[in-house]
Amino acid sequence: MTSKSSVDNFLSQKNIAVVGVSRNPKKFGNSIYRSLKEKGYSVFPVNPNAEKIDRDICYPDILSLPGEVTAVVISVPPEETEKVVRKVHQAGITRVWMQQGSESIEAIKFCEEHSIDCVSNECILMFAEPAEFFHRAHRWIRGLRGKLPA
Repeated sequence: MTSKSSVDNFLSQKNIAVVGVSRNPKKFGNSIYRSLKEKGYSVFPVNPNAEKIDRDICYPDILSLPGEVTAVVISVPPEETEKVVRKVHQAGITRVWMQQGSESIEAIKFCEEHSIDCVSNECILMFAEPAEFFHRAHRWIRGLRGKLPA
């Protein structure tokens, strides 16, 4: 289960990679990428099939990222997430956010076993400030229902 301290720890990082950024601007990985950039984070897109995203260098994989990256958002299918967390561990990165729909029990277990602080089953856009109205409203409703990380 995700803790509030894991959410806060992740969001305190300044250099974040986003795995699953597509050349299609309507995909959710792109929304995360653009939103984090707008919020002032240094964001590094990861996609093995793109050289650039929004005029930024796109990295083919986790091991190609510059050393200043300290956290990774994952927005890919669960079976891909399992491969990504292994690369995250190889790269020495210790913070992962598995966007809703990307998590798998195996990937979460791998993170736990390898001391990777993992946020899962949460939408990063609900927590990265300033959150847009829709995400603030969703966070408020989840809070009323006692469903936010504690």
